[in-house]
Amino acid sequence: MQPATTPSQLVNALEWRYATKVFSTQKIPAETWQAIEKSLQLAPSSYGLQPWKFFIVSDPAVREKLKPVSWNQTQVTDASHLVVFARRTEMTEVDVNDFFNLMITERNANATALEPYRQMMLGGVVKGKDAVGQKDWAARQVYIALGQLMACAAMVGVDTCALEGIDPAQYDQILGLKGSGYETLVACAVGYRSPEDKYAKFKKVRFPASRVFGRI
Repeated sequence: MQPATTPSQLVNALEWRYATKVFSTQKIPAETWQAIEKSLQLAPSSYGLQPWKFFIVSDPAVREKLKPVSWNQTQVTDASHLVVFARRTEMTEVDVNDFFNLMITERNANATALEPYRQMMLGGVVKGKDAVGQKDWAARQVYIALGQLMACAAMVGVDTCALEGIDPAQYDQILGLKGSGYETLVACAVGYRSPEDKYAKFKKVRFPASRVFGRI
C-alpha cells in the first residue's frame, strides 16, 4: 500500500507529542475522533485476543467524580475525551472461542485446520497462566493499545496524556465495572493543548541513540 505519511512527518509528529498537562476546551472533530477510536480497535495484542475494553467517558458529571480519584488532575475534566483502559479480569476458554470463531468467520477459514492455533491460545493464556500471570499478560496488551492511541493521535495533531495517577478501584466503582469481567488499569486524556501549558515549549529529553539501541 502507499504509505500514509512520510518518515519525516512521522518523526515530526512524535517530536511534537508530549504529556499534555493543560488542555483547552476545544473538542475533537467527529471524523478525527472516529479515526482515533478505530486505531484502538485495530491495536495489536498477543494471539490477537484483545483482553481489553476501552471506556469512552463523555458524561461531565462522571468525569467530575473521577477527578478526585485522579490526584485532581485537570486533564480528566478538561480534555475533549477521556479513555479508560480496562483489562479482562480472567481469560477463559469462552474468550478464546469467541475470538477463534470470529477469525473463522471473518477469514472464511477451516476450523479443523486452525484447531492447533486454538489449542495454542488455550495453552498459552488460559491453562498456562495462573490468575496473576493472566492479569500481568493482559496489562501488557493494554499498554500496547495505549501506546498506539498516543502515537496515532499525534499523527492527526491531537494531544494526549496517559494517566497512571489514578485509583483503579475507585474508577471501577464509579464506572460500574464491578462484576463486569473488566477492571481499570490506566486512563488517557485526549484533546488539544492549551496555550497556557508551559510544558508544550519544553525540549523533549531522551537518551541518545547510542544508549537506547544495541546493534547486533
